[in-house]
Amino acid sequence: MINSLWISKTGMETQQMQLDIISNNLANVNTNGFKRSRGDFQDLLYQSITPAGAPSSSSTEAPVGLEYGLGARVVSVTKIFTQGEFKQTGNELDITIEGEGFIPVLLPTGERAYTRDGALKKNVSGKLVTPNGYAIDPPITIPDNATSVTIAPDGTVSGLLQGSITPTVLGTMQLARFSNQSGLRSLGKNLFAATPSSGNATVGNPGANGLGTVMQGFIEASNVNIVEEMVNMIVGQRAYEINSKVIQTVDQMLRTATQIR
Repeated sequence: MINSLWISKTGMETQQMQLDIISNNLANVNTNGFKRSRGDFQDLLYQSITPAGAPSSSSTEAPVGLEYGLGARVVSVTKIFTQGEFKQTGNELDITIEGEGFIPVLLPTGERAYTRDGALKKNVSGKLVTPNGYAIDPPITIPDNATSVTIAPDGTVSGLLQGSITPTVLGTMQLARFSNQSGLRSLGKNLFAATPSSGNATVGNPGANGLGTVMQGFIEASNVNIVEEMVNMIVGQRAYEINSKVIQTVDQMLRTATQIR
């Protein structure tokens, strides 16, 4: 009976973690390029009383064993990198990646990070940066006398300079892809970092070697489905509630046992 208390405790802990994951997904429903998370659950060790195949007599064996589980736990939280919806903005510096890939950016520490957030800006030096001011890699500078900017699907960035009728190529954006993108580490600020699990980044021009293409004037929205998250929240809430009911039931049974005279 005491085992039931600890088993239900693990059930409540896993459902609490599930609700934490869901709440973070819902909190980022309007975050550009956000990828929702999913909790992966796993049952704990089993206590074996009688193993399957154990002798039941001198000439027979038990066809099944006697064992019971000891609860559950969250074994991992997986990022789901499905494509989010495209929102047309009309801003010439907004881009979205249609397909696989991340925009490489340089952090102030000199390390490289990666993002799906294509809401690019131009800083005081004319460099293309993320909303947090991190320059894209390789860097691209927009001259002050550029009257318009065009970003082609293959990542070529061109600007129409004052006094010129022919666009000038300013640089080429590159994208990065990973053999296991679910192994990336979330840094916050819409950024990811490579890990030994994700593998090293394969960098190339958009549209080449399995990389997606670039669309100008669009932003990728979060891939969070509100209805799905609400359903998961209801399921998690009820599972948490029923595990607490088990603890209450065990408590009543223990109280009854201690009152026996």
